[in-house]
Amino acid sequence: MSEATERPAPDADAWADACAEDLAAEKERRRAQYGPPPGSAAEELRKLLDAVTDKVAGIFDGPSSLSGLATQGAVQQLISQAKSAVEPVIERNPEVFDHLAAAGNELLAAYRSAVEGHERRWTSADDRKRDEDAGPTEHIDLD
Repeated sequence: MSEATERPAPDADAWADACAEDLAAEKERRRAQYGPPPGSAAEELRKLLDAVTDKVAGIFDGPSSLSGLATQGAVQQLISQAKSAVEPVIERNPEVFDHLAAAGNELLAAYRSAVEGHERRWTSADDRKRDEDAGPTEHIDLD
């Protein structure tokens, strides 16, 4: 066979490569549109604690009296103790927070389903009762 008629060997992973490229492009598009994806539940809890710490510290900036200084110190100590108690738990068991978040989502879905079912029954019963109580309607001409 001549070189002009030879075909390159088919790439066995061409489909996988194309899918991976499409997935990477989609992830990049979403990252550009929505920002970075949220981290794990443990990381989000750390961010929450840091945000609360910053917010509370901002409230007590610039105390004007001795009692303000004492309050600021007490609040800072309370926040420090809370962070020191939570941080080891997060470090040892980060997957627990992911499971708790998933369980919370499942509970919320179950609650929504129950409420929607009750709302359907309440509204359908109200509609039937309203129709029965109304009786025959009469048209009154106001002209």
